[in-house]
Amino acid sequence: MIGLIGRKIGMSQVFDEHGVLTPVSVIQAGPCPVVQVKTEAKDGYNAVQVAFDLVRPTRANLPRLGHFRKANLPPYRNLQEFRVENPDEFKMGQLIDVSIFKDSAKLDVSGRTKGKGFQGVMKRHGFGGGRKTHGSHSHRIPGSIGMAAYPGKVFKGTKLPGQTGYDIKHIKNLKIVEVDTENNLILVKGAVPGARNTVLRLTATHV
Repeated sequence: MIGLIGRKIGMSQVFDEHGVLTPVSVIQAGPCPVVQVKTEAKDGYNAVQVAFDLVRPTRANLPRLGHFRKANLPPYRNLQEFRVENPDEFKMGQLIDVSIFKDSAKLDVSGRTKGKGFQGVMKRHGFGGGRKTHGSHSHRIPGSIGMAAYPGKVFKGTKLPGQTGYDIKHIKNLKIVEVDTENNLILVKGAVPGARNTVLRLTATHV
């Protein structure tokens, strides 16, 4: 199933005919030109590569400029591949817009979450913290993580302070509330990863 690259505009809310409020994420999806068509005979698998977000030619290096020049396209900032069954249905330069989701009920969205920097265990993992009493020197620290003589090590995966957020997250089965083909917008129920202007990968939920 072909998908799209989009950008998170923000969140809003819509009311249905019964007056029920639904929180929605507004996503600007495409239009995305086809930059490359990959076939199993030539590349080992069938896929379509699409682009999103135009950039000035001076902001792209020579290999990227040459890649887009093959498709007679200006350079774009983002590239994504989507596996397809019939690559012959697509041609380089073809524009794909939100109309491909018109007949879909749900959407899978992938994106990078907000980065929160280096955080302690209370914010990163939800630890409760130590006692708040007099004489206690353990308030926001993780506590003992060492072992005895055996095994004499700290196990991998121990919850410790570290980088929080800025991960690729996949949200599945988001209900499509509205598809606005005129403005290239798609409204999905609930939240999607990232802050405003985060680039998202959109695919219809495979049933």
